[in-house]
Amino acid sequence: MSENTQTAHLNGLPRWFTLVAILALVWNLLGVMAFFGHITMTSEAIAELPQAEQALYSAVPIWATIAFTVAVFAGAIGSIALLMRKRICYPLFVVSLVAVLVQMFHSFFISNSYEVYGPGGTVMPLMVIIIAFLLVAFSIKGRNNNWFS
Repeated sequence: MSENTQTAHLNGLPRWFTLVAILALVWNLLGVMAFFGHITMTSEAIAELPQAEQALYSAVPIWATIAFTVAVFAGAIGSIALLMRKRICYPLFVVSLVAVLVQMFHSFFISNSYEVYGPGGTVMPLMVIIIAFLLVAFSIKGRNNNWFS
């Protein structure tokens, strides 16, 4: 086996691992940016939204905002841990997934977001749920394959 092949497969780590870890970090940092956009939205900016969106925005309970906070920050820290090949990425991704599910429970079953945004408004929340599940599954695969220290 050549030296390049050995370094590319260091500790059985597949070549695409780093790309997946970077994409996970970028995805979760976008979530952090969305969170800060949400919590720093001024009353003037809210007033510019359509009336239905204003009502939706103002009706978000604190527990849903806390779930949003936990989801994005646990996901971002988990992604950093994944990039560093640390085992702690798994529990962080699990915490993020649970928080995503709590947040989306509010979005899908308590708020009237479907009525406000229509079917197209379900695409991003479903992507968030799917990616959170995939990150948990990926961290389980990494743990089972001894990719982490």
